[in-house]
Amino acid sequence: MTKLSVNINKIATLRNARGGDVPNVVKVALDCESFGADGITVHPRPDERHIRREDVYNLRPLLQTEFNIEAILRPILLIWCLKLNRIK
Repeated sequence: MTKLSVNINKIATLRNARGGDVPNVVKVALDCESFGADGITVHPRPDERHIRREDVYNLRPLLQTEFNIEAILRPILLIWCLKLNRIK
């Protein structure tokens, strides 16, 4: 069976364009899970123009489904991912 992982990068892009925290990336991700998504996908970039580092760290302990991080292999992004293993 095919599983659905929702990419929330565009939510983060919209939030960043507006400034502030609306829409709230964490709330959207949790809503997606409650609506039946099998996972949440993010594509962090070193310039943080979409998902930000704090988004990744805030999401990790709260998500109950798969957390899929697809990124360019750069040292800073690798460090983020290694730190995530210590959060949950």
